[in-house]
Amino acid sequence: MTRALLLWGCLMIAAAHTSFAQNVTAPLPWASLSPEQQHLLQRFQGNWGTLPADRQQALEKGSHRWLSMSPQQRSGAQQRFSRWRAMLPEQRQQLRQRWQHFKSLPPEQQQKVRLAFQKFRQLQPEQRKALRQQWRQMNPAQRRANPALRPPARLQHPPPRIAH
Repeated sequence: MTRALLLWGCLMIAAAHTSFAQNVTAPLPWASLSPEQQHLLQRFQGNWGTLPADRQQALEKGSHRWLSMSPQQRSGAQQRFSRWRAMLPEQRQQLRQRWQHFKSLPPEQQQKVRLAFQKFRQLQPEQRKALRQQWRQMNPAQRRANPALRPPARLQHPPPRIAH
């Protein structure tokens, strides 16, 4: 009985160690990056070795993704990043919460939202504007009764930041 308990304890320690070891990210040597990735991440070269391994992995993954994008995709990503940087912290937090809510939806509901958004995007700009205006004029009870009219969430362009 004690041998079995001892063996079980050793197995549990080994399993915990293996699980822990799998969650630890190994540092990524600068030389392991492609020349294109090194060029893209050149501002990190001087302190690459001091960055946490998970940050190195994230930068490597992001640079790989960037390099695989078409010029149109890169342009869109730059525009979205510019809008993100221009947002107030409260707006960023609101967007994060909306994203978390979306990710918590069942896959079928996520797909419905995606399809509704695609349908909305195919409307003419005037139609989208009219739909948004109609939604804004409704009271909460009317909105709940007409969820199909709900336009996709869209943050208004933030007011320009004033430097103090």
